[in-house]
Amino acid sequence: MTTSQSSPVQIDPHEPPLSAPLRLSFDYTRSVGPLLSQFFTALRERRIVGVRGSDGRVHVPPAEFDPVTYERLTEIVPVASVGTVASWTWQPAPLEGQPLDRPFAWALIRLDGADTPLLHAVAAGSSDDVGTGARVHAHWIDEPVGAITDIAYFTLGAQQEPVAEPEGEADDRDPVTVQVTPSAIEIQHTASLPESAYLRALQQGKLLGGRTGKDGKVYFPAREADPATGQQLDDFIELPDKGTVTTFAVINIPFAGQRIKPPYVAAYVLLDGADIAFLHLIQEIDAADVRMGMRVEAVWKPRDEWGLAIDNIEYFRPTGEPDADYDTYKHHL
Repeated sequence: MTTSQSSPVQIDPHEPPLSAPLRLSFDYTRSVGPLLSQFFTALRERRIVGVRGSDGRVHVPPAEFDPVTYERLTEIVPVASVGTVASWTWQPAPLEGQPLDRPFAWALIRLDGADTPLLHAVAAGSSDDVGTGARVHAHWIDEPVGAITDIAYFTLGAQQEPVAEPEGEADDRDPVTVQVTPSAIEIQHTASLPESAYLRALQQGKLLGGRTGKDGKVYFPAREADPATGQQLDDFIELPDKGTVTTFAVINIPFAGQRIKPPYVAAYVLLDGADIAFLHLIQEIDAADVRMGMRVEAVWKPRDEWGLAIDNIEYFRPTGEPDADYDTYKHHL
């Protein structure tokens, strides 16, 4: 798919840079502990509870440790789902993932029976309808799961929302012990000139490295500058798709979003002619047989599946050549 040896490449400095939206997301998973477990389990039942501190104050949400003595807190106290706005701000243009899809208020709400305020959304027709001292009550989602979002939002009025008693047998579900919170950020990423050239080369089945002058270190992927000297990379080279495994890890533990069944190997591959290794998968060999110095070659996806990404290479596999001598890659670990 690419050259058998390093060869110089000319890139067009007038070609516009690549730009595309980039979304990073993951689910943050945490164990909530014994105290917050009671808080989230109560929310699942459309109830709100706090915890009493050493000075008698009731904290909502519950504080796991006393802010005065720093001792662990344990005394759970029921509070009302009605409260008073202590302070607020108006959200004129709601963002994706926020509680309401129309303008609303963010407010610190001191629930009746509590001494510390809870941050949540307040639904109101306009900012003129909200004010410090306003009385509000919780509006619950139809099917609570044991999360703060079981309160869809607060709405104006001091009348507590009726909560229907569960039909049939009592709730025998286990207490809530784990919270999963989706987290995401989306940006518009505009690639630099070398990065754009590197990505366009990948779309053509080529691996593009860069260096400063004719005797500088060759970096793959190509980047703006030599990280050791700060000098601009101005000489670009097409590298072969063969290289040497320098270091590697055997992945044995499954995780969310994993696309390959463990065990499998992620390795740093030093392409022939490059001075820095990059991370990729090693396949077509038992994980226990992968080793430092092993010679490997790229296995490319079918050409009609190539895009602007390094995953045009599906994985690397052993070439069958003798292992590289340690001295040839010891400075690239």
